[in-house]
Amino acid sequence: MDKMKMHSVNKVDENVEKIARLFPNCVTESLVDGKLTRVVDFDMLRQELSSFVVEGREERYQFTWPDKKKSVLLANAPINKTLRPSREESVNFDKTENLYIEGDNLEVLKLLQETYLGKIDVIYIDPPYNTGRNLIYKNNFASNADDYLANSGQLDNEGNLLVSNTESNGRFHTDWLNMIYTRLKIAKQLLKESGILVLTIDDCEIQTVTMVLNEIFGEQNHFGTVIIKNNPQGRSSVTGFQISHEYALFFAKSPDATLGKLPRNEEQISRYKEKDDYGPFEWRNFRAQYSTESPKMVYPIFVKCDGSDFRIPQMKWNEQLKKYVLLEEKADDEIISLPVDETGRTRTWKWSIETVNKVKSTDMGVRKDRGGIPTVYYKGRMNDDGMQPYTVWDKPEYSSSTFGANLLSDIIGKGIFSYPKSLFAVIDSLKVANASNDAIVLDFFSGSASTAHATMQLNVEDGGHRKFIMVQLPEETDEKSEAYKAGYKNICEIGKERIRRAGKKIVDEAGLTAQNLDIGFRVLKCDSSNMKDVYYNPSEYTPSLFSSITDNIKDDRTPEDLLFQVMLDLGILLSSKIEETAIAGKKVFSVADGYLIACFDVNITDETIKEIAQKKPYYFVMRDGGYASDSVATNFDQIFAAYSPTTIRKVL
Repeated sequence: MDKMKMHSVNKVDENVEKIARLFPNCVTESLVDGKLTRVVDFDMLRQELSSFVVEGREERYQFTWPDKKKSVLLANAPINKTLRPSREESVNFDKTENLYIEGDNLEVLKLLQETYLGKIDVIYIDPPYNTGRNLIYKNNFASNADDYLANSGQLDNEGNLLVSNTESNGRFHTDWLNMIYTRLKIAKQLLKESGILVLTIDDCEIQTVTMVLNEIFGEQNHFGTVIIKNNPQGRSSVTGFQISHEYALFFAKSPDATLGKLPRNEEQISRYKEKDDYGPFEWRNFRAQYSTESPKMVYPIFVKCDGSDFRIPQMKWNEQLKKYVLLEEKADDEIISLPVDETGRTRTWKWSIETVNKVKSTDMGVRKDRGGIPTVYYKGRMNDDGMQPYTVWDKPEYSSSTFGANLLSDIIGKGIFSYPKSLFAVIDSLKVANASNDAIVLDFFSGSASTAHATMQLNVEDGGHRKFIMVQLPEETDEKSEAYKAGYKNICEIGKERIRRAGKKIVDEAGLTAQNLDIGFRVLKCDSSNMKDVYYNPSEYTPSLFSSITDNIKDDRTPEDLLFQVMLDLGILLSSKIEETAIAGKKVFSVADGYLIACFDVNITDETIKEIAQKKPYYFVMRDGGYASDSVATNFDQIFAAYSPTTIRKVL
């Protein structure tokens, strides 16, 4: 049987393998710290990717900062960590598909990157704004990769995970960039090809984070940046302006992504004043807004001078000239109309000649334009699926005080959490990010869990079954704060309680509409690996030491702890259904309806092995040496060969 690796994926090895497949001549072997290791010949790789001889370093357009290369190294380095379940803090643990994960988000993202690779539909994050007062994650970029594996690289000299990034810091922008770059680089891999990331930020880092996102996601995948009026009262700034907005950047994983739409407001609906047998409509200029590469969409239309009618004249297509040639003259009471805009540029018409001939009587007419000239218009009808979002959002519901702080106060108490997002700004962000009815929504700067609240609220509104994954560092609350006085010792306690109370409130208000609503969540906590050091580095332990090591699993770890690390290692969703049964007196876990069966007990007999094999799981996992006797170990493969030869068998 194969032995499980039980640590996060090593992206460096994975990337080298990809290069080796594309350019085998660019991967060689070299001695690194006395070990023969596969490495990339970057000089050769540069030459492979260039159409001219590469000699030396040329000036080029690039975006960089101190420690950027170390940020890349940090993002790719594996860690020996796991996620341990906490049933007592969860809600509806066995049935919910939602997750609340406590831990440093860089570590958690590394643990999720194999299981949730290409599975997340929407990422919504509100990272710490670099205001000069806020706390940010401290990455120890002075350490090497080995140091990082030992302590995750997340502690400062005093052992703190978070530090205040003051404006007097000579690395004011650098520290913030080092923090955000590594997390965004991993986060992109979690998105589906059709996935969208939404990141909210203020003026301080809008330029730098836009450049980071352009580099990671590609400038061509920047849908747009929305200005959200989140603070109608305004706040003073050193520039003298009253700051009343923030930004939401929308980036796609690939061109496969499409933006969602927002419901029309009353003002937009009121534009459809006209009505015919087919419903309300508004008149729109028949000239298309943008030019296209379709010359056949440019043709003359004869319009009556009195605006009573229009017609398509007789004409023929000239292939050599790539244009239509008129075969008749206009009448004296007609004018020739072409798709030329106010600046004199030729556009195209909205529809082809064939389409015009089909819908002319029902969906087109003549109106006078701003200059009083009779012009062809078409009937723009109101689609039921909403409308394309604007880049300025200024609804009263986007106020972070009224529909953020005050709303949260009504749920968990006044002054418990500072600057929560407007619930409705998050909901509309999810709609625009096209969070479909069964989408998985990830927020790895969860804070007060506004995104979880928004996901549940959106589900009850449209009957969806979206799942959320919240990730938050258990940052301690100040002993003088209202949160601490109310019993919340860290931010995670605030977030979890908000989800509990918000879920109950939604169900109480929605009644039967919410009878199938998932308002539960599994709590998982990032911790050191379940495995002892000997598991990862057996060569470092001498035979004399093995007599004192009876197991490679830490003493304080439960079978369910082991199960979740196995699920991470095998890429099985952490929200999967888990059933616990007993076979021949041994505790057995069945995950995802028997896709994985695991037994971490000792003294396993042939009877247990046979019954498990008869269930034909895709994976079976057990302890290394968990057999009751040598004969069971000998019979193990024969039993599976007889009943389930395709089962992949692994040991811890």
